Parts: sequence; structure tokens; C-alpha cells
Amino acid sequence: MSSFTEFCGYITASPRTLAEQVVERVLAKIDQEIPAEERLRAVDMYEELLGYLGETIGNEADLEVPDALIEWSKQNAEMQIAAGGKISEIVVRYPPTRVVMAELFTELSVKSGLSLEENALAIKRINTLLDVSLNETFFAFERLQEKYEAEMQSEMIALSAPIVPVADDVVVLPLIGYLDSYRVNHILTNVIPHIAEMDVYHVITDFSGVLTIDDQTAEAIHHIGSTLSLMGIHVVVAGMRPDLVQTIVQSGIQLASADAYATVKQALESLEKIES
Repeated sequence: MSSFTEFCGYITASPRTLAEQVVERVLAKIDQEIPAEERLRAVDMYEELLGYLGETIGNEADLEVPDALIEWSKQNAEMQIAAGGKISEIVVRYPPTRVVMAELFTELSVKSGLSLEENALAIKRINTLLDVSLNETFFAFERLQEKYEAEMQSEMIALSAPIVPVADDVVVLPLIGYLDSYRVNHILTNVIPHIAEMDVYHVITDFSGVLTIDDQTAEAIHHIGSTLSLMGIHVVVAGMRPDLVQTIVQSGIQLASADAYATVKQALESLEKIES
């Protein structure tokens, strides 16, 4: 039996033992604790990876990426996103993993009597697979982060303009945070149609929670008020701070036709007088 055949045979026969050694050594190098479930997944993945390497390491044309490696890489990215972590916390594990794998393969090479060329081939194959794993992890993290950020933005936009019924024919529309084009578009496409379905006559738009607006947003706010007015809804403005008023005035937008009050409480009191 050749030394290389013996080397491959040992890896194929003992992938679990070797996988446990890899995980234990890597964790020792990075001085990091991971959940038992994640540790077990890593051992399972390395067991399959090492078993695959033992069977194919001598065939340059037969290098394929095990599905377990791809799935493990993607799951690492998913877990990191779910925990609110950074991709760097995963990336830092790869250099020590390369070192550990190189050390382990060299130890086995010495025991099996492999040549330097054969040892280099074994290390080259594992490094190629680790490169694939790193790329898959990074790309999966990037895709999931973009999706997560889009979902968070959608939720924040929805929360930035909730509809609050305060009477049979009165609702308050609190505008919260930064009124950018995305949030204004949400109000136009989602909030206004919903208000129309509620069969109300008065809408109090509360600006007290708005941090800042720009000229373009001021124009959009005017459009929102005009749309509500054309629907036969009485628009009342409340909580407009001096800095917001100044921005609107400088933009040339005329909001003088809307009833304005310092607070929502004052607006409600005024509407109660009108109704009585």
C-alpha cells in the first residue's frame, strides 16, 4: 500500500475523530465559545468534508464542493444575521482554520510518509474548499443583510405614520422620524387609501414627532394634504415646530389653507367645538 493511499484511507476511516480535533483546535486558537448546537453542526460538516477529501484528494479533476459545506456556510451567515452580529466575526475564524487543517494534514502526512508534494496537494485541496466556504458565507450574509434591512425599513416606514382613531369621524396621523421620500410614498400609497376606507371627516396630521424635512418632502406633504382635501376630508395640522414651518415657507409651499394648532389636544378641542 502506497503512503498516499494509506493517508487517504486513514482520513476516510476516521473523519469524525479528525473533525472533532479540527473544531477543538480552531476554538482554542480563536479563544471563542460557541453554542453546543453550532459546535455539533461544525463537527458534522467537517466530518463530511474530510470524508469527501479522503475519497477524492488524489484526483485533481474530481474536486466538487460538498453540499454540507455550502449549507453550513449559509447557516453560519443566517445565524449571524439573526444574532445581529458582523460578518467579521465569522471571517476571523477562517485563518486559524487553515492553520489547524494544515497542521493536522502535515501530522498525518508525516505518519504516512508522504512527500512534500503530496502534503502540499492535500493542503491545497482543503484551502480551495475553505475559500469556497468563505465566499458562500460572505455572499449569503450580504443577501440576508440586504433583505433584513429592507424588511426593517418597511416596518419602520409603516410605524412612522400610524392611523390613530380618536372619535367616530376623527383620526390622528402622527408623523414620526425622518420624512424621506420612502415614507411619504408609503403614506400616499397605503395610509391615505386606508383613511378613505375608514369613512372619517377629520384628519389631524401631527408633526410633533418629525425630526426634519427637506424641500422635496415639504412638496410631498402639500400633495398629501391636497389629496385628502379632494377626498372631502378636513385636514388639520398640529405640532408644527418653527424649524419645520421655516423649511416649508422657504420651499414656497402654501399650507395656510389648512387649520393649524400647536398641539393635537388643541386641535381636538377645536373640532369638538365645531361638532357641538
